[in-house]
Amino acid sequence: MSSNLQPVIVGAGPAGIRAAQTLVRHGLCPIVLDEASACGGQIYRQSPAGFERSAKALYGFEATRAASVHAAMNAIADHVDYRGGTLVWNAEGGELDLLQGSRTTTVAYAQLIVATGATDRVLPFAGWTLPGVYSLGGAQVALKFQACSVGERVAFVGTGPLLYLVAYQYAKAGAKVLAVLDSAGLGDQIAALPALLQQPAVLAKGLYYIAWLRAHGVPVHAGVRPVRAVGQTRVTALEWRDARGAHSLACDAIAFGYGLRSETQLADILGCRFVFDDLQRAWLPERDSAGRASVGGVYLAGDGAGILGADAAEWAGERAALALLEDRGLALDPDQRVRAALLEEKLARQRRLRGGLERAFPLPSDWAAQALDELVICRCEEVTAGDLRATVRASGATEINRLKALSRVGMGRCQGRMCSAAATEILAQCTGQPIAQSGRLRAQAPVKPIPFALAEPEESR
Repeated sequence: MSSNLQPVIVGAGPAGIRAAQTLVRHGLCPIVLDEASACGGQIYRQSPAGFERSAKALYGFEATRAASVHAAMNAIADHVDYRGGTLVWNAEGGELDLLQGSRTTTVAYAQLIVATGATDRVLPFAGWTLPGVYSLGGAQVALKFQACSVGERVAFVGTGPLLYLVAYQYAKAGAKVLAVLDSAGLGDQIAALPALLQQPAVLAKGLYYIAWLRAHGVPVHAGVRPVRAVGQTRVTALEWRDARGAHSLACDAIAFGYGLRSETQLADILGCRFVFDDLQRAWLPERDSAGRASVGGVYLAGDGAGILGADAAEWAGERAALALLEDRGLALDPDQRVRAALLEEKLARQRRLRGGLERAFPLPSDWAAQALDELVICRCEEVTAGDLRATVRASGATEINRLKALSRVGMGRCQGRMCSAAATEILAQCTGQPIAQSGRLRAQAPVKPIPFALAEPEESR
């Protein structure tokens, strides 16, 4: 493919930055569209001006890698068209619709690298809509970007590596971490140990976080089920259960989440074909080993195409850029071909190793069966689990978009980001069908809410 249009990259996290670096190295000047105000993505999110905590305190073990990623972008700053604070809210006819501040614009593309990253995977529990209850990612943003804790006494609940990482970051920053409550059981982690031993660095970091938390007086419990966030105007306690019985923990904030889910809305609007990934229990955009999507000229990189972590995102960004160069008619030299093969090998190995983490931190298998009818699933539209079950019984709906049309689940401001996983689990439980057969919520523009203003009356002009 040959075009005078600049390549466009959506996202400036590890994948987007390494993709841009690779394209610049080969003489191109990509447009980089970043919803954040500064590059780094969520994992390497940069602090605002005047922030006094060191990189080591902010990023922990990843401080060196964060510095490397930031430095890579700084080094090519004069050779890219970087547009921070820019939301890509639609794609149509070879153009992206953008919102920057209050101004809407478009940018044309012939080749597009989508590196949209990931967000929290949420399974609601009673009281999760109370003020003071945050997702793990939201709590991490508050700490990294706003230099504050979400509360004075914080409980961490859910499962996955992010649970321990954010609890550790909070405790290191001086916040009072009351407990880490993991829904995964000790048996899950023991069963996953052979696979985890194949990635010793990841295992060592996880064990260090747990050991550090315990050494600093933070209780860590496994096999936990959150029951209810208690409070009126704000959360005041968390009720939870484990094999020993029921417990209550006084707190003024809760951070919770069950791993990450890929941000796939833009890939969907672009028309990419999706396939169901049993391991991640999610529909993901299809891509080949180099990152090419099913739509010509579109490339997928990083956690937005499947959760593999920050290191793999860097590799995927570079590999996608090399594929873009090849498709642009720029032949790779022998060293570059070797590099491309090495990147594919590393990514394939990471996909195999990812299975260990998914087995160590599985979604609670009985969550949907245990969800009470009054539990709010979609907070935007105030749709409960009981509403969904009643709709399924009355209509015979077996597919999530049909359920959405009948119940309004996923029609609110978040467009299903917070509720789609839970709603699909409820649907599968109601119908007795495999989760894959329940389908996926189809994305539609705008990808995220955008402001609008009514035109002034003619006579006032």
